[in-house]
Amino acid sequence: MFAAGSDPGANFGELLKRVGLSPFALHSDENDLDIPHATTCVAMRCSGGVVMAGDRRATSGNLISHRSMEKVVSADDFSGVAIAGAAGPAMEMIKLFQLQLEHYEKVEGQTLSLEGKANQLSMFVRSNLPAAMQGLVVVPIFAGFDLSSKSGRLWDYDVTGGRYEEKDFVATGSGMLHASTVMRVAWRRDLTVDDAVKLCAKALWEASDADSATGGPDALRGIYPVVASITKDGWSAISNDKLAQIYGEIAKEVGSR
Repeated sequence: MFAAGSDPGANFGELLKRVGLSPFALHSDENDLDIPHATTCVAMRCSGGVVMAGDRRATSGNLISHRSMEKVVSADDFSGVAIAGAAGPAMEMIKLFQLQLEHYEKVEGQTLSLEGKANQLSMFVRSNLPAAMQGLVVVPIFAGFDLSSKSGRLWDYDVTGGRYEEKDFVATGSGMLHASTVMRVAWRRDLTVDDAVKLCAKALWEASDADSATGGPDALRGIYPVVASITKDGWSAISNDKLAQIYGEIAKEVGSR
């Protein structure tokens, strides 16, 4: 129970602060830890909504920590988050963001607008600033289908919580330069969802080819990037079978060159 004037209301992050459970507290010994880092994620608008994708590799220095990390997850039915940066704080931030959206809906009796969700994620990124100053940086991408405008929208963030809406496409992580170059050359406003899925897959292929921290498709282990579309029908993850086919076509194209 909270006294009048101190009720955090529908803000789940503020609720955690008031009861002393905020996960974004400053820890003086974090720099001594070998923290796995997540890398390249991309997102782009298309005629049917948005498509998000991220590789599966997490690295600790020059070592591969995890080969099958999921960096692109559903925030709710009509939005998703992709993360790059310190893996542990990033996954914690995503869980809290998902809880925030549920908490708001239960308290207020209605869902947040897509822009409101982007603002809420900005608050979580800003709350992580003390840890970011110690090297535990988390830089997400947020995207979704706006039910009011009937179109896809996407945002990227800086380490201070600043959010910036992008009109076409965005990439984050160590392979962002290579991925964004591929998208810049091939992106068109009238891309279908299927075409956008293929372009995101190709962007991650080229990023993994030039950046050692970005994982490419691993046919031996059956590990492929996480790719999902968000349209008027909601969140839809692309199956590994379809991704295997897409990457097979990309491999043939690259081999022919």
